[in-house]
Order: sequence, then structure tokens, then C-alpha cells
Amino acid sequence: MKIIETKIEGLLIFEPRVFGDERGFFTETFRQSWLEEAGISCVFVQDNWSRSAEGTLRGLHYQLHKPQAKLVMVTRGEVLDIAVDIRRGSPTFGKYEAILLSEENKRMVFIPEGFAHGFFVKSKTADFMYKCSNYYNPESERSLHWSDPTLGIDWSAENPLVSKKDADAPFLNNIPESDLPHFSPS
Repeated sequence: MKIIETKIEGLLIFEPRVFGDERGFFTETFRQSWLEEAGISCVFVQDNWSRSAEGTLRGLHYQLHKPQAKLVMVTRGEVLDIAVDIRRGSPTFGKYEAILLSEENKRMVFIPEGFAHGFFVKSKTADFMYKCSNYYNPESERSLHWSDPTLGIDWSAENPLVSKKDADAPFLNNIPESDLPHFSPS
């Protein structure tokens, strides 16, 4: 397993070893020791799987009172994955990383608690799978507008398919501080 650090501390890319031949391939998609080697102590309690059509944009979502760290990957298709640091007091507050995830590159991204997350589907369909460190809690769910101009995210998406909830989400500067996670230095 190759671990790649990003510009945002704690946000990591995992590149698994892939063994392939004319029959296909084999790779491990999760091993707790990978997290431990990277200094990550979370335990995952829930797995999720979504399938989305080309042009779908999901996000940017986060949970406030029941925060979730995530380990995300694509098993079919290709997405542009976005993680935004929205932790009050963080030196990288309002910064984001854009990472291409696909069935070809088999990359995974570890997203710490306190990040808003979303993705845009670039292929005909995409299967997106992710592990969560906390159970989904509807009362804790929050959203950040995907096209917030202060973030400057280049989704490379014209007229994406978004849910009403995502279309109506507030911009970062309109979210009360009480609705943002707090940064705790490690």
C-alpha cells in the first residue's frame, strides 16, 4: 500500500497494490493496519454504496454532531472526488483537494472528520463505496453549496444533476460558526 499525503494534513490517498494477469486482478481494499501505519486511529462502523449516472454531483455533505471520517473509493466508472476542510480554526480552512477516483486507478481517499465531501460522476455510471467511522444521523447532516465561489472548486461540470437539498445548500460564509466543526490540532 502506498500512502500519499495531500496539501491538507490528515487527508490521505491510498494506492493499493494490484495483482493482475489475463484472468483479471486482485487487490485488498481495506486493512486496519494501513490506517494504523498512517497514524489514523478511527474504526469504521458503516459501509455505503451508491450508483450515480453521468453528470450527477453529490455534495458537499458533512455531519456536525456525529462526525464521520470516511474511506472512499470507486469500483465502477470515474468520479472527481472533493474534500473541503471546514474545521473552524484549521490552517487549511476553506481549502479543498480534488482527486480523480476510478475503477482503473483503484485509489482510495481517507477523509478525516470535519470535512465536507462530494463527488462528480464523469463516466456513464459510477459505483461509489465508502466506509464511515460513525453511523449516519439525519439530524446531524449538513450541506455546503457545491458551487460556492469562495471555494473556487473546478468541478468541470456544466449543469450537473444535483438534489434539491444540494442546490439549496448555503455558501460557507453563510453557515453559522455553530454549524461548523472545530479544528483540534493533533
